[in-house]
Amino acid sequence: MQAMTSWASRALELSAALFIFFLGSLVLLIAVMYVRDVTQTKQALRRNYPVVGRFRYWFEHMGEFFRQYFFAQDREEMPFNRAQRSWVYRAAKNIDSTVAFGSTRPLNQPGDVIFLNCLFPTLKEDSVEPDLITFGDNNCPTPYQTRSFFNLSAMSFGALSVPAVQALSHGAKQAGIWMNTGEGGLSPYHLEGGCDLVFQIGTAKYGVRDKKGQLSDEKLQQIAAHPQVRLFELKLSQGAKPGKGGILPGEKVTDTIAAIRGITAGEDSISPNGHPEIRSVADLLDMVAHIRTVTGKPVGFKVVLGGSDWLAQLAQEINQRGLASAPDFITLDSADGGTGAAPQSLMDYMGLPIKRSLPQLVAWRQQHQFTQRIRIICSGKLVNPSDVAWALCVGADVAVSARGFMFALGCIQALQCNKNSCPTGITTHDPKLQKGLVVANKSQRVAAYASNLMHEVGVIAHSCGVKGPHQLSPRHAQIINDHGLPTPLDQSGS
Repeated sequence: MQAMTSWASRALELSAALFIFFLGSLVLLIAVMYVRDVTQTKQALRRNYPVVGRFRYWFEHMGEFFRQYFFAQDREEMPFNRAQRSWVYRAAKNIDSTVAFGSTRPLNQPGDVIFLNCLFPTLKEDSVEPDLITFGDNNCPTPYQTRSFFNLSAMSFGALSVPAVQALSHGAKQAGIWMNTGEGGLSPYHLEGGCDLVFQIGTAKYGVRDKKGQLSDEKLQQIAAHPQVRLFELKLSQGAKPGKGGILPGEKVTDTIAAIRGITAGEDSISPNGHPEIRSVADLLDMVAHIRTVTGKPVGFKVVLGGSDWLAQLAQEINQRGLASAPDFITLDSADGGTGAAPQSLMDYMGLPIKRSLPQLVAWRQQHQFTQRIRIICSGKLVNPSDVAWALCVGADVAVSARGFMFALGCIQALQCNKNSCPTGITTHDPKLQKGLVVANKSQRVAAYASNLMHEVGVIAHSCGVKGPHQLSPRHAQIINDHGLPTPLDQSGS
C-alpha cells in the first residue's frame, strides 16, 4: 500500500513537472514569437499586434482548405472581395500571382468584361513600350510627359499617416509613377521620395489658401516652384461623396497637418461641398486658365459624372474661346470610388459607376475632336490588371488607384479609415499603430505592385494581338449587358 502511494506521489510530481515544463515552454515560445513579431518589419499586423496577429495569416491559409464550410467566398466580400485583394497582395510581395483549378469569377454577369484573344498573340520580342503621354500643349510653359499609365490616385496627408505617405512617395519613385497629393496640401513626406507629383486643389484650398480661405497666387507659385510638382488638379467632386467636401476628424488633425493645411489643430477639417468662385462652366475654364498662368504647369479638373448637360456647355465654351482654353486633362472619378469618410447616402446612391461614365466621357471627347488636347485620367476601383486594361480599351489615357496602393501597403479592409484606429498604421496618427508600417519594406511593395500590374496589362495586350497597352481599343473587349449577352465596347453604351 505504501509502495502504491509512493508511486502515485512520484507520478503526480512528474505530471506537475511536465505541466510546469510545458507551461514554461509555452511562455518561452510566446516570448520568442513576441520578440520576433515586434522586431520584424514586413508585416504591420504582427508588429502592432504581436503573437495575436499571427492568427490572421493562419486563418487565411486554412480558409483555402475549409472555404466550402464558410458562407463568405472569394467573390462575396465588399467593397473589394478576397480575390481582388489577394492579387494585389501577391503582386506587392512580388510572389507568384498564378492561380489553379479555374476561375472563381461567375462568368456572364452583367457588367463583366471579356477580352478577345487573338489567334496569333504578340510575341515578347515584338512588344513595345507604353506610349509617351503628354499633358499640356504648346500653350503651357512646362508640359509634362510620362509613359506610366497607372499611377497613385489622390490620398491626403491627414487621411494617411506619415509613414504611409513616405512609403508611397518612395515606392512611386522606384516604379516611375506619379503620386497625387490629395486635397490636404503638399507635405515634406510627399517630396521625400523624389517622385513626380500631382498637386490637388480641393474646395478648401488647403496648402494654397490665404487667411480668408481663398486661393493664394503666392502660395500657388511656391508649390509650383517644386520641380517634382508636374500637374495641378482642381477637385470639383470625389467618387464616394460627390457634392460633399473632405472630412477629417479633429483627432486626426495634428499640429503638423494643421500647419500644412492652414487650419487649427484638433478641430474637424470639413471642406466646403463646392468652390464658391466656380458656379458655371465659364468660371471653371477661367479658374483653369488662372492656375495655369500662375504656375506655368498643366492644369485639369477632377469630377464625378452624374448629370451630363455641362459637357455640351464645356465643349461650346472651349470652341468659343479656342482649343488652348481647354483643361489639359479631366480626371474621371465614379460611384465606385472610395474615401476615408462619407455619408452612406452619397456613397451608396450618388454618381455614375465608371463603366457607365468613362465611355460617355470618351465619346464626348471624340465627338468634339479634343482627343489630342484633353487627356482622360480614369479613377474608381481600378486595382487589378483587368480593370486597367478595360479602361485603356475604352479610351482612357491613364488609370489611377488609391485603394489598390493601400492594399499594397498592407491594408486589410478593416474599414477603420474614418477613425484613428487603423490596425496597419496606414490611416492613423497613433504612433503605436504607425510603428507597424516600415517605410523601407512597404515602399518596395508599392513599387512591385505598380510594376507587376503594368506588366500584366501588357500580357493582356499581347494576348489581344497588339504590341502595347495603349494599342488596346474597344474592339479588343466585350462587356456583358443586362440581358447576359456579350456586347462590343463601342456598341454597349456602358
